[in-house]
Amino acid sequence: MAGKPFNPTYIDEHIGRRIQLRRNMLGLSQKDLASTCGITFQQIQKYEAAGNRVAASRLFEIGLAMDTPVSFFFMGLPGNLPDENKSTRSQSPRISAQTNDDPMSKTESLELIKLYWKLSPGKRDAVMQMLRTMNSPE
Repeated sequence: MAGKPFNPTYIDEHIGRRIQLRRNMLGLSQKDLASTCGITFQQIQKYEAAGNRVAASRLFEIGLAMDTPVSFFFMGLPGNLPDENKSTRSQSPRISAQTNDDPMSKTESLELIKLYWKLSPGKRDAVMQMLRTMNSPE
């Protein structure tokens, strides 16, 4: 007996992107993460592509495997901030309505983060000061 077809929501897609982001930040392959969680790398692929919904218990395990709080996977979702009103939280757009303007989902951001953390502490301070200066109103 076939079940109801899975129709991913924007939340499923967002969580998949955040799993992929964190995995890449740590330099883990899908196979590495899957092995740590005791599942197949194909399952990780499905989670990241929103082909399968991640159960709460599995998301908790993935967070433990990547030394990441579960809240990380929900960061950036509408309605995830205490000061947002209920009308914002009650909206439920589908994946097609979701825009991907999250800078943390871009390859360039990931590369920048990796390069930043390779710098010595003094150089990191200098880079941060330069960025603050460049972004301050003139």
